[in-house]
Amino acid sequence: MDTKYINLKFISGNKTLEVGKGKPFRLLNIEGIESGEYEIYTIDNVMGDGITVTNRRIKYRSIILEVEYTGNRQELERPKLANFFNLYNSGKLIINYQGTERLINYVVEGYKAKSKNLYEPFKFLVALICPNPYWQDVVETKEEIAIWRPAFEFPLELIEEGIEMGYREPSLIVNIYNEGDVACGMKIQFKALATVVNPSLFNINTREYFKINKTMSAGEIITVTTGFGDKKVYLDSNGVVTNAFNYIDLNSTFLQLEVGDNLFRYDADEGIDNLEVSIYYTPQYLGV
Repeated sequence: MDTKYINLKFISGNKTLEVGKGKPFRLLNIEGIESGEYEIYTIDNVMGDGITVTNRRIKYRSIILEVEYTGNRQELERPKLANFFNLYNSGKLIINYQGTERLINYVVEGYKAKSKNLYEPFKFLVALICPNPYWQDVVETKEEIAIWRPAFEFPLELIEEGIEMGYREPSLIVNIYNEGDVACGMKIQFKALATVVNPSLFNINTREYFKINKTMSAGEIITVTTGFGDKKVYLDSNGVVTNAFNYIDLNSTFLQLEVGDNLFRYDADEGIDNLEVSIYYTPQYLGV
């Protein structure tokens, strides 16, 4: 892999470190940014030929990179560099490879300076572990299913029939296309403009749904996250955020976005015209 086409940005807390073209830190080598390591579980077919595959998974991702410092040696603060890649630090790595930009979360596994003396270029090795092996889009995608669109604008022309201040999107159904390599979770946001009773979101493809058994008042927002290890439901009522897990309908499913097309329909037992629904998601990729 030609490293001259790769730019990296490490973000840890309020600190950043950039590696790549035009930066004091030059990337010499990187491993682990392509497809992760697969693991397949099988059992022998005692009464027949071959095996039966029982499960498949992708293990955590390991990324190892070698970097050389090309700037003024007197300006290099080695203790700060070692502190940035401290064993107890974690962060986000953003990679730009030939214009494709992806993000992954990491924890530091190791850091080692390679230079033997002050007269040779300073080089170091960094080893990272990514518990979630998938790369993600840097920017979260937002789809608005049910929303009121503003229609009041200047210059204003008065007509006998009156003034249209806004209009309701006519469709109850939206198609969300997941361009990633695997299914991913999402964030569902129900917002009440006036009284809404028991809002829900229904997956037309799988016949699964997620429903909130609550009468929402004007201005209240209920947010649901369905990602692996990040299943939450919370209510924002006039700026006061509380856990809303107890409002989940017992037959609800934490909906996922399968690869490709996903058809969703929103609903409510009462007050559906007072409901706004937005979906946020970040596709996941096997490699860069």
